[in-house]
This record gives sequence, C-alpha cells and structure tokens, in this order.
Amino acid sequence: MYAIIRTGGKQAKVRQGDVIDVERLKNAGEAVEFKPLLVVDDGGATISDREQLAGYTVRAEVVGDTKGEKIDIFKYKNKTGYRRRMGHRQIYTTIKVTEIVGPKPKKAKAEPVKAEPAKAKAAKAATKAEEK
Repeated sequence: MYAIIRTGGKQAKVRQGDVIDVERLKNAGEAVEFKPLLVVDDGGATISDREQLAGYTVRAEVVGDTKGEKIDIFKYKNKTGYRRRMGHRQIYTTIKVTEIVGPKPKKAKAEPVKAEPAKAKAAKAATKAEEK
C-alpha cells in the first residue's frame, strides 16, 4: 500500500518504512500525521475521493533535521560594476513513515424495532381481552 501526501508545497509518494526529506517542519515534535491525497492499496484499488480519504492517515516519526546542498547565487549586470554573490542551504526535516492507517471497519448495526401503529396496538389489546 502506498499514499501520496502533500507537505511543504510538494507531493511525495510514501510507503510504510520509507525515510524521506521534506521541507522543514517547525515544532513537529516526535510524530507527524499527514492526510493523503491518494491511496493505492495492495490490491491495486485507487482511492481518491475526499470523503473516503477522510478516514485515512499517514503517520510518521521525525528522525531529525538536515541541510541540503549549497546553491550559489550570482547576480551580474553588464558594464555597471554590479556583482553580488550569495549562497543558500535549505533545511530539511527527515521523517520515517511508520504506518498508513485506513478507516475502521463499520460495525453492523442492529435493526431498529419499528413502532406499531396505534390501531394495531388497540386491536391486539382487544383480542387479548376477549381471550381472558
């Protein structure tokens, strides 16, 4: 079973046990939950309806924070002496997907007892009175 989740403006395909880097999650704590956008079960059935997906949750534990590759930024304008050099390293949160939880199976409801109409009750009471 796998799910597509959304985090940090991006989407990721995850399975149970996957370790992925997502954009930094501030104040994440030790565990994180995501609502999936799509779920494909082991049988190959795809679930994408919002009402059905409301029962699904992707649970993950936070492993730690890491820094990405350094990106060099160089701005230059010809014949003006304008040059700017900067760098940037994005911070990522590493998470490990622990489980993909589906909706709980619905319990069979007992059929409600239908109330008898007042005329039927009166007729039963009359027959019981005649028997006595």
